[in-house]
Amino acid sequence: MEEHDLRAPLIQHPHNDNSPIKQVALTVPTTDDTSLPVLTFRMWVLGTFSCVLLSFLNQFFWYRTEPLSITAISAQIAVVPLGQLMAAKVTDRVFFKGSWCEFTMNPGPFNVKEHVLITIFANSGAGTVYAIHVVTGVKIFYKQHMSFFVSLIVVVTTQVLGFGWAGIFRRYLVEPAEMWWPSNLVQVSLFRALHEKEKRPKGGVTRTQFFLIAFTCSFAYYIFPGYLFQMLTSLSWVCWIFPSSIMAQQVGSGLHGLGIGAIGLDWSSISSYLGSPLASPWFATANVAVGYFLVMYVITPLAYWFNVYNAKNFPFFSDGLFTADGQEYNITAIIDSNFHFDDDAYQQQGPLYLSTFFAMTYGVGFAALASMVVHVFLFHGSEIWEQSKSSFKDKKVDIHTRLMSKYKQVPEWWFWCILFVNISLSIFTCEYYNEQLQLPWWGVVLACAIAIFFTLPIGILTAITNQAPGLNIITEYIIGYIYPGYPVANVCFKVYGYISMTQAVTFLQDFKLGHYMKIPPRSMFMAQIVGTLIAALVYLCTAWWLMETIPDLCDSSSDVWTCPSDHVFYDASVIWGLIGPRKIFGDQGTYTMINWAFLIGAIAPVLVWLAHRAFPDQHWITLINMPVLIGATGSMPPATAVNYTAWIFVGFLSGFVMFRYKPEVWQRHNYVLSGALDAGLAFMGVLLYLCLGLEDIGLYWWGNDLDGCPYASCPTAPGVFVEGCPLSAF
Repeated sequence: MEEHDLRAPLIQHPHNDNSPIKQVALTVPTTDDTSLPVLTFRMWVLGTFSCVLLSFLNQFFWYRTEPLSITAISAQIAVVPLGQLMAAKVTDRVFFKGSWCEFTMNPGPFNVKEHVLITIFANSGAGTVYAIHVVTGVKIFYKQHMSFFVSLIVVVTTQVLGFGWAGIFRRYLVEPAEMWWPSNLVQVSLFRALHEKEKRPKGGVTRTQFFLIAFTCSFAYYIFPGYLFQMLTSLSWVCWIFPSSIMAQQVGSGLHGLGIGAIGLDWSSISSYLGSPLASPWFATANVAVGYFLVMYVITPLAYWFNVYNAKNFPFFSDGLFTADGQEYNITAIIDSNFHFDDDAYQQQGPLYLSTFFAMTYGVGFAALASMVVHVFLFHGSEIWEQSKSSFKDKKVDIHTRLMSKYKQVPEWWFWCILFVNISLSIFTCEYYNEQLQLPWWGVVLACAIAIFFTLPIGILTAITNQAPGLNIITEYIIGYIYPGYPVANVCFKVYGYISMTQAVTFLQDFKLGHYMKIPPRSMFMAQIVGTLIAALVYLCTAWWLMETIPDLCDSSSDVWTCPSDHVFYDASVIWGLIGPRKIFGDQGTYTMINWAFLIGAIAPVLVWLAHRAFPDQHWITLINMPVLIGATGSMPPATAVNYTAWIFVGFLSGFVMFRYKPEVWQRHNYVLSGALDAGLAFMGVLLYLCLGLEDIGLYWWGNDLDGCPYASCPTAPGVFVEGCPLSAF
């Protein structure tokens, strides 16, 4: 088998004008029409409208018990008829003709480049603004004062700071053909399906027809897992056979156990945490599969059944916090009246315990970060050094980079200015409003240093594998050791370190999408900046409005507004910021051995690199990507076993079976299918929510019992009793 059957090759072909990445060569057009207008009136209108609407809806739904995320792909589809309508009905009169400000509201037919920029706008409003968690935590949970001005500064700076890192690293992560960003190919395929006229092949369908068929099927089907038969999310049939056995349900539960035999027939559960499996290259999917198998089916069961860290006192799979006897930990009991850590109360209540799997996930996070740094240094260090020296001068570039060279590039000093202004404003805010944010000036500098250090390796990993570890754990860990007892400082540090890096990767991914679709870089930059600022303001205003008008917001007694994600964020601020990692993972804690994961993660890529040097002809060795393999279970929890098993199975069918044996079918339909499944799910999800969810109209029958494994979360240690669990372990 040739290497490209398993992954995209990392070698430029000297006689091939197209991209050396096979998936890119099969998907991305190699032509460009430079005459197409880009920054048009309808682009600004539809882009701003999409950004505002998605920002408002996503933040409004985010506080609810069952949050609903509306993705950019919904807007990507919905704006097509609107754009065509504006092209047909809006006047084509030229205003201020002959002057420097000459413009027209209708420059001609609605084109694909306008559509790309509208989607970039929509994408700004499609995901949550992470810094809103800080505002919610301070105002709602800690019940402390935080002004709108300070909140706005924190939200805007954390969202825009990533532009600085993106500008610095774009030469490494956008221009090289090897940095191919797999998930962008879904968008490219969808844009082509919506805009290119294609003759229907004999006995087949065009890509647009295929998209409409798949979209309709996805839209219609989701009413079953989304409302009528929710058990399709996880059909855990082992639990049906053993309805009273804790161990059997631990083994068979797809949502609270090992998920052996569990079947997931819900696209939202398949793609919700790891992204679309159709966009993942097979070598990355295989690495995730191996890493998942080792952690989920080897390490964790052995640790549990050998009772490591009293594992049997707690659920097998849980993100809960427990006392030594398996009861829920009372966090509020260890917080004094000043919202500082109460050591006496902590000693009285006893140390905090985690489920074995939850503790393992922290170890996985530590190891994945260490392995990522070492892997990038060993396998990509020479490339980074060469690109740093030459900046691509006199180097062969692929056709897409050559086509993009016609346009004016964004000057690097623009990014440096953004960086300087944001860091200066962040330091000023943290110092001047320290009583609200608690974070000293050096915390901002340290958070930025962590972000800039990890942006390049995480960017490379994402650009090649579509998988990447996050920085949330390591940022919490570092500031928790250096500055314990200040929970607000902890979350502010995490947001500045983690989200600025995440935003940088998002901006770089958008830059690459513009690279593929031949969008002028300065137009792309303008759309990203404006969209990000609009989204930040709308998200904050929506959240502020809800916090001021809903009296029981984020109260566990509320039927609708329970804020599940903000509760997790608050708990993390208490554990890492209030108690501090020293009392959990340090010399005063229970889980000190977890720290060895840093060393294990650093050593693992070295072994692969040595094996590759010893056996250079064995190409399969280079397919082992330790950061992806080790960090495979980084999304668990909240991701569950059935999310992974279904994702791996679909990824195998797409990335291996179809890509290898039916490449022509894969080329025409793979990414279009991914976009259609996402779009159908999104539209039906919104429809169900607006028609039934808002009125709390539900169906109550056994088919809507999501997992059907009520005992999967029960402890099995003798003498440990939890309400709702049987006395017998078997």
